[in-house]
Amino acid sequence: MKTLILGIGNILLKDEGVGIHTIHALEKIKLPSGVDLMDGGTGGFHLLSWLESYDHIIMIDATLDNNPPGTVRLLHPRYASDFPPLMSAHEIGLRDMMAVMELTESMPKVDLIVVSAADISEVGMDLSPEVEKAIPDVIKIIKDILHE
Repeated sequence: MKTLILGIGNILLKDEGVGIHTIHALEKIKLPSGVDLMDGGTGGFHLLSWLESYDHIIMIDATLDNNPPGTVRLLHPRYASDFPPLMSAHEIGLRDMMAVMELTESMPKVDLIVVSAADISEVGMDLSPEVEKAIPDVIKIIKDILHE
């Protein structure tokens, strides 16, 4: 099975960039063969043909929800509508991209790891302490998924 670990986010907007920061941390770790890493930036349709070439995608993204900042959740969306509301600043592009994959029946298996953020519009390249502390938990979840 060909797996892509995809970090989504805008590295210039502090916690919104948690997916990208996680990809940078994973670059220092030996991963199983057949696993690729990708900095997906703010997502969008330009990623579509790339994503369709994978059987399994593990996505990491910030989310605005009612959980404390740094809360990590693993979701298993099967359809575009299964993605949580208010994913982040690029929600529309990501959900639309998933909807296209669903309609063209090219949707791979998706594991979505979301990290709760208090604010995704604050400018800066550093994560808040709460969200930064969540990265080891995200990496552990990824390792557990890969070893299943």
